[in-house]
Amino acid sequence: MTDRAELEAAIEAILFVTSEPLPRAKVVEIFGQRDRARAARALDAVLERYAEAPGRGVFAERVAGGVRLATRPELNSYLRKMFEVTGRNRLSMPALETLAIVAYRQPITAPEVQELRNVNSKGVLTTLLEHRLVRLAGRKQVVGKPFLYRTTRAFLVHFGLDNLEELPPLEEFEEMLGMDLGPGAVAPDVDPEEIARSEEE
Repeated sequence: MTDRAELEAAIEAILFVTSEPLPRAKVVEIFGQRDRARAARALDAVLERYAEAPGRGVFAERVAGGVRLATRPELNSYLRKMFEVTGRNRLSMPALETLAIVAYRQPITAPEVQELRNVNSKGVLTTLLEHRLVRLAGRKQVVGKPFLYRTTRAFLVHFGLDNLEELPPLEEFEEMLGMDLGPGAVAPDVDPEEIARSEEE
């Protein structure tokens, strides 16, 4: 039987190396049947140890139906500088605009996105599909049957959201991007588990 300190160390290491948030049940499943109850308690201890607090660079957060270690938001300026130095690709402003439209108006078609942005958004949508931030969600039953787009679980992870209800108020997005997302643009109520299921289909 694994001792408590080793269980906590193992869980800490698992959360550190995992790029995707892990549901609690998945973390506990990693351990043998005899250790699972103790692993659940060890997970709680790790989450408590990494609770958001001043003076720490990382903290444990619940996001997209799981848990992960994340960096403190107030340190983002340092991380941005680091990514600039290391050359990490960032989303362009057109991509952010398009992503905001999809997030607040989903499900939405490419022609509807184009109407709101006043420019052809096909290339930008392709980029977002490649980054797995949006996905195809069927076709709209109108003439031409255009594809519908929705955000993905990767979108929730990228922006540190547990669900779409945590999107900031629409006015903040519009002010930040300097655009009007149109009437009726609201944060839709989509269960992250439904997103995960649809991505597996």
